Amino acid sequence: MLAFVTVGSTRFDALVEAVISKDVLLALQQKGYTELVVQCGHSDLGVLNLALNKQGKHTLQRHGVALELWRFKPSLREDVTSADLVISHAGSGTILDVLRLGTALIVVPNPTLLDNHQEELAVSLSNLGHLKATTVPQLAMAIADFDKSGIVAFPPFEPSKFRQIVDEEMGFEVQDD
Repeated sequence: MLAFVTVGSTRFDALVEAVISKDVLLALQQKGYTELVVQCGHSDLGVLNLALNKQGKHTLQRHGVALELWRFKPSLREDVTSADLVISHAGSGTILDVLRLGTALIVVPNPTLLDNHQEELAVSLSNLGHLKATTVPQLAMAIADFDKSGIVAFPPFEPSKFRQIVDEEMGFEVQDD
């Protein structure tokens, strides 16, 4: 099975370090994951930076899991759809994209970002059952405890509801459809 990690366009060194750590790799392996693809953005990977900067991606084997690391691609859709599990920062765009594609999702809010704004969305969607929210220190445990069968499917986008919300917020007269 394949797990895919994305940190988006920013740095999230702590998440990248965690997903390639022994504890997380062993948790993934115990759940049956044999491959891990990591989109690491601008994160600092220490000695791996040189390999990534020269080759664009780097592959290695660690604790029984085949790793592939790279910084950016024009689209993550193929990676998300081919994954059995996505582990992600809690950016709203990434969360919505993954949930709409129906891939199981564990999110880790990045507390170093402005006002820790990712946590509120992650916790709300976790409480609704659409994903699992965790922290970097708890990631290995979250993977070990994660049960995809308990995830509630995310509802499809309904443009009329979106229009109604925008109209109400703008003070326009709302007409029922």
